[in-house]
Amino acid sequence: MKNVYLGIDVGSVSTNIVIIDENNNLLEKLYIRTMGNPINVLKEGLGKIKKSLKNLDNIQISGVGTTGSGRELASVMVGADIVKNEITAHAIAALNFVPGVKTILEIGGQDSKIILLRNNVISDFAMNTVCAAGTGSFLDRQASRLGIPIEEFGKLALNSTTQVRIAGRCAVFAESDMIHKQQLGYSQEDIINGLCEALVRNYLNNLAKGKDIQPPIVFQGGVAANIGIKKAFEKALGYEIHVPKYHNVMGAIGAALLAKEKVKNKEKSNFLGFNITDKNFKVKGFECDNCPNVCEIIGIYRDDELVARWGDKCGKWSNLNVACSFE
Repeated sequence: MKNVYLGIDVGSVSTNIVIIDENNNLLEKLYIRTMGNPINVLKEGLGKIKKSLKNLDNIQISGVGTTGSGRELASVMVGADIVKNEITAHAIAALNFVPGVKTILEIGGQDSKIILLRNNVISDFAMNTVCAAGTGSFLDRQASRLGIPIEEFGKLALNSTTQVRIAGRCAVFAESDMIHKQQLGYSQEDIINGLCEALVRNYLNNLAKGKDIQPPIVFQGGVAANIGIKKAFEKALGYEIHVPKYHNVMGAIGAALLAKEKVKNKEKSNFLGFNITDKNFKVKGFECDNCPNVCEIIGIYRDDELVARWGDKCGKWSNLNVACSFE
């Protein structure tokens, strides 16, 4: 029986699922839009992975890791062996791709991150979850407004012949400035290149300000597919930027690698099996008013059975027997 490991990254924009083998080879990967419905999307994704695995003989899911903003939810649904934040997951995946990596640039659909590693250990990081101007969703919106497929966006930037500076500190200002530059007659290629450089400038001024960026540098996340952004980073930093082959699922790969390490001394994984796709999951929540913290308590039900709770700072609810409903 061949042991394989499942990695799941549930984010606000995408849900990514991967399967790796004992040699860290990627056997299956799935990148799907979360669309504000992580439970159904995760069930759908696992169903697709199950079908794909039928083509692989004699395999067994020996470990499961979850990460991303929905990692706790995913953990309860699938039975994870390890739950890790996306900073750790992305770092582990990058180290597997570029041994000795010192800087990780990550730009996703709704947020962006910078991770600094020294001697293969995370030494510093920063996240941006507020400013839309530094994310993939902003690029998607501008590509749609210009009538250009997002897949072609970066290629057009490489054809720019004239420098155009776009105000990149705010999504609203950036969009207004792009419209102004269009009215002045600048080409789409020049405007798109200006936008790529503005996004990079925003990223470096906000997330990377004061940080010691050293090579090797790895660029991850969905936006890493945009070669215009990659070129803009290389121009701004003066270093070569490495983009992993599976850049858009690196968080899930990191989760799978962490799971593989976690289960080394375990007899059996916590994985609940692919039949969870047939289960009905529901999330309910309420605010606890027993103290000034006013924590939002989240409970997840599987087929009307309460299976997990989290969200409290004191442990009053999460430490109780889950069989006791808080309704």
